[in-house]
Amino acid sequence: MAKPKKMTLQEAVAQIPDGAMLTFSGFTIWRRPMAAVYELIRQGKKDLHLVEVNGGTHSDLLIGAGCVKIWESCWIGHELFGKIGANLARRAEAGQVIIEDYSHVQILYRMAAGSMGLPYLPTFASMGTDMLNPAYDNLKTAGLRDGSNPKIPKKKYEIVSDPFYGGELLHIPAANPDWCIAHVQMVGEEGTVRVDGQLYSDSEAIKASDNVIIVAEQVVSEEFIRREPTRNLVAAHQVSCIVHQPWGAHPTGCFGCYETDGAFIQNFFKSTRSQEGLDAWVKEWIHDLPNFDAYLEKLGITRLEKLRANPAFGYSTTVKRGTRA
Repeated sequence: MAKPKKMTLQEAVAQIPDGAMLTFSGFTIWRRPMAAVYELIRQGKKDLHLVEVNGGTHSDLLIGAGCVKIWESCWIGHELFGKIGANLARRAEAGQVIIEDYSHVQILYRMAAGSMGLPYLPTFASMGTDMLNPAYDNLKTAGLRDGSNPKIPKKKYEIVSDPFYGGELLHIPAANPDWCIAHVQMVGEEGTVRVDGQLYSDSEAIKASDNVIIVAEQVVSEEFIRREPTRNLVAAHQVSCIVHQPWGAHPTGCFGCYETDGAFIQNFFKSTRSQEGLDAWVKEWIHDLPNFDAYLEKLGITRLEKLRANPAFGYSTTVKRGTRA
């Protein structure tokens, strides 16, 4: 792969066509590529197919904004700031989004298989549950397992005999998204990626995907980032393009850089329980703003500085936290 191009956020997102299969970095409310999600909505992307190890604020927003046709995962929500993704629930009940439900282990194995170039991985996860009920294979019900889309497996799973020890187990098909959008703390100018704190399933998501957009807090020289190779997550050849966007995970958190903006996420959750509320929120925070820099200006420096991590500790020392009774 050629040296990744450094682009603006708008240029990077513009590469993603309607109907593409996407996956993301992070976990629920941590290190989600929110600036890119806002731009996907601003550019009016449609019929996206999300496959992710865990949903969160980013995907609930994308779904509510009408950008998503299919969502494959195990759970969606905002942790303690609004447990369940109300936008997904509303859209699913209206028949506007197809949900394909997997257990957490199963969806992780799908991404892991894709990252290793394997067609599937074996597991015992969820044997005996309704996740394996053929009546709940929603992609099959929608007629989408006919082989016409190479990204959708012809079967949701296969129950097979264990040839070594007897008994039965599952084969779970690989996932190979068209695009992965990952928000990270640091990337080298040639694409070497560094993630501090918990890695989640970022390595699997990046390696499983055909194209990778890295949105970073810092872009540094390759000479610098390669001084400590054991701290780096993926090599430069796996990255398609680089975007420098500080605060690009807000309102989700980015370890060592800033905290999750809990009040902002809670407001989002409460404001978007109806489609009218979601539409008003999207207008105010996305469509009425030309870009992510304008979004940061609207948030204000005082709010952002309160969230900024103290470099001595890796977390904010000004954010008020809960106390034990």
